[in-house]
Amino acid sequence: MIFKRIKSEGLAHYSYIIGDGTEAAVIDPRRDIDIYLKAAEEEGVKIKYILETHRNEDYIIGSKKLAEKTYALIKHSDDQLDYQYGESVVEGDKFKLGRLELEAVHTPGHTKGSHSYILYDFDGSPWMVFSGDALFAGDIGRLDFYGADMIEEMAGRLYDALYNKILPLGDGVILCPAHGAGSVCGSLIAEREWTTIGIEKRSNPRLQYSSREEFQKNVGEMHKKPAYFAEMEEMNLLSPLDSGHPFVPALNAEEFEKLAAEDDTVILDTRTETEFSSAHISGSLSIWSQIISSFVGWLVPTDKKILLVNDGNYPGEIVRQLYRMGYDRISGYLSRGILNWHMSGRKSEKVKTINVDKLCSLIDSGEDYWLLDIRKKEEIEKEGKIANAHEIPLTEIKYNLNQIEKDKVIYIFCGSGMRSMTAASILKREIEADIKVVLGGLSGWSSTTCPIKD
Repeated sequence: MIFKRIKSEGLAHYSYIIGDGTEAAVIDPRRDIDIYLKAAEEEGVKIKYILETHRNEDYIIGSKKLAEKTYALIKHSDDQLDYQYGESVVEGDKFKLGRLELEAVHTPGHTKGSHSYILYDFDGSPWMVFSGDALFAGDIGRLDFYGADMIEEMAGRLYDALYNKILPLGDGVILCPAHGAGSVCGSLIAEREWTTIGIEKRSNPRLQYSSREEFQKNVGEMHKKPAYFAEMEEMNLLSPLDSGHPFVPALNAEEFEKLAAEDDTVILDTRTETEFSSAHISGSLSIWSQIISSFVGWLVPTDKKILLVNDGNYPGEIVRQLYRMGYDRISGYLSRGILNWHMSGRKSEKVKTINVDKLCSLIDSGEDYWLLDIRKKEEIEKEGKIANAHEIPLTEIKYNLNQIEKDKVIYIFCGSGMRSMTAASILKREIEADIKVVLGGLSGWSSTTCPIKD
């Protein structure tokens, strides 16, 4: 038997290759498909089926290219949509893989046509369920893609799918969702890497309601979506044929500067907040490499050209993450990083920083200030509200510049300072003001005149 879970960092996307004997299936493949081809080659199996759980919105699916390489049969969900490839899966469809068998089951809610796939073991008992975005560790799929008027209906559909189809499979059945912790597809996804239906029945807060009506009342809410979601949804009806990732050249300072001057280009600096604060190229957008998949889709349109600044080595993992999200126009990266820029005699800029304990002391001493809290609403509700702070989530700053008092010192605060540097880089491009990033999180907050409130 072969079973491998492929985790795509950043997006926290899970895809799977499952099989027995000489036959295998891939579930929800990502755009760069080489990992599935390599796994099949190493295990000596033929990829016979490519199964999609739903039409994805946060990454580009790799089904069409994988089928071109393997001649596998593609089965996609959401048959009401105008797919340009593959065949629609139908509840009850079965897929034989050696001694194993997969069965499709309709589990709508996240999308109208979502399907899960039950894996039966050698004696015909349910063994695993590949639940897509219907059920996660600690959470369920978001229900707002059809608008506020449809949330109650979609919640009801998901309740029926969970309680009538997935949960009855048995407590010992292994749950294999399409995402892990950190995904934008679920705000409460737990950090347990592996889980079972029984664990979720005991621990998942979304499965603790006593009735369908209570479930519908409590689980549905509207969430904002990054702009690139709509583009991914449209592209995933076509399933692009290209795979791997684009060639991204190393650029010297002169070449980099020339390309950066073009109107449709964004300089994306993926270094840490302290590195960016010390020196960065004017006009750069700071998004630390570890959070790039969570925020680039909110802040950079996919049709922009991108120039990368990192430590100066080939930014392979960053390129892969961007490519999976539909960013194909990566024009190059600065060879040898900011050192190269400085050695060419070119100027750089800085961002002022302050430690959180120092800020608390300044506030208590009576300094005039304007504190910008860029945490999400859910974070503030969970961690506490800072008195006198102005709350504008990071993803909404560029739309609310008129709310910012530019004649005062602006201190930008988040949980740690990582996202605050992103906010500072946005404001530096948009307004003239004295901007300072607060390093350190709530654990260091000790102001008496500007306390944290529950």
